[in-house]
Amino acid sequence: MKKDIHPNYREVVFQDIASDFSFVTRSTVRTDETITWEDGKEYPLVKVEVSSNSHPFYTGKQRVLTSGGRVDRFKQKYGRLGKTRQ
Repeated sequence: MKKDIHPNYREVVFQDIASDFSFVTRSTVRTDETITWEDGKEYPLVKVEVSSNSHPFYTGKQRVLTSGGRVDRFKQKYGRLGKTRQ
């Protein structure tokens, strides 16, 4: 393997700024910020806007749209234009 061509794969702290949720994982992401974790070690810090703790799909706050309602609104709005011509 060639030397010095692979990114540095190390432990990194990802912090969700929306919910103040943090977790440690391994990554090659580059960052200038650091944080002292619960174990007393200092890790690179990456701030993210959405994580599993704040994403609507994972928190159960997702709004589900029904496709049937969309089709009915399309047919109502465009009437005959929605039908295929032969």
